[in-house]
Amino acid sequence: MKIAQIAPLMESVPPRLYGGTERIVSYLADELVRLGHDVTLFASGDSVTRAKLVGCTPRALRLDPNVRDLIPYHMLMLDRVRDYADEFDVLHFHIDQFHFPLFRPIANRTVTTTHGRQDLPDMKPLYVGFSDMPLVSISNAQRRPVPTANFVATVYHGIPAQLHKPTYQPRDGYLAFLGRISPEKRPDRAIEIARRLGLPLKIAAKVDKVDEAYFREKIAPLLEQGGGVDFVGEIDERAKTAFLGEASALLFPIDWPEPFGLSMIEAMACGTPVLAFRAGAVDEIIDEGVTGMIVDTVEEATQALPRLSAFDRHAVRRRFDERFTATRMAKDYVSVYRSLLQQDRLLESETSRPPLQPALEEGLN
Repeated sequence: MKIAQIAPLMESVPPRLYGGTERIVSYLADELVRLGHDVTLFASGDSVTRAKLVGCTPRALRLDPNVRDLIPYHMLMLDRVRDYADEFDVLHFHIDQFHFPLFRPIANRTVTTTHGRQDLPDMKPLYVGFSDMPLVSISNAQRRPVPTANFVATVYHGIPAQLHKPTYQPRDGYLAFLGRISPEKRPDRAIEIARRLGLPLKIAAKVDKVDEAYFREKIAPLLEQGGGVDFVGEIDERAKTAFLGEASALLFPIDWPEPFGLSMIEAMACGTPVLAFRAGAVDEIIDEGVTGMIVDTVEEATQALPRLSAFDRHAVRRRFDERFTATRMAKDYVSVYRSLLQQDRLLESETSRPPLQPALEEGLN
């Protein structure tokens, strides 16, 4: 099968540091190639992939200080994708909905993974207006706010099975927080939980420009209080294995409708259980009592956390292998592609069928 993967241009594929969508696109493209498919990746020119790379900017836009507006670069990329569109069986988009008007005439040969939140009111009229564009959700919770949108499947994220080596006997015993410093990720909750229990906490997180004020006003004062909280900053993929593996648990204290939560399955790959707050996709990702625990309040978290030390880290890793590998993700997407192509062929056969002859039409009346 000839497949195009169209990635955001903000980060390279894979990203050097933080970047969930670009990381998933990287894993998917490489795994599809390994499974024998002909894959072309439209992404920034500094991307590294097993697929054929079509560089649509010289480098990731986040690394270019002259870039102020992302939209012109994505418009140029989409024009390039359109030029090549007839060469592919399927075009798989990961860039929100920018491409809908341009690619609507070949809707059945496209699929769009909705990587972000779908509960914003502006999404409903968009999906009503483009009801023929096939969508894939990354969790069932993600699609609940727009139940009438054209979702054709839910495909959970996956990461390469060998990406992280599990640690079954962690030595350091700290709690870990991994991701972004932002109000919806609630690092303040993580700090409060750790301090209530008197446990060390390491925070490996990116601070986006939009969240700098939040970090400066809300989080930095908490860090200055000391008390065993260590702000590590943004880390790369190599550092994640030790960071997550040596932790006694990952704290995932979110306060928003999380579409998936990639750091949860990264922790599971390292054998590390997760303590998460009930929101969004959390209860779909965590097998409670096996890979982690789900709570609703800080008080519940402080009561539940000590029990995680007794979890079987081998079982955590086994459940990751069963549910969240890149191979499983890629095979799920191939099933989606084949289903869409079958529908497209049926539609073509119906529209190309010759009209009934007048005599036959009369005989049927």
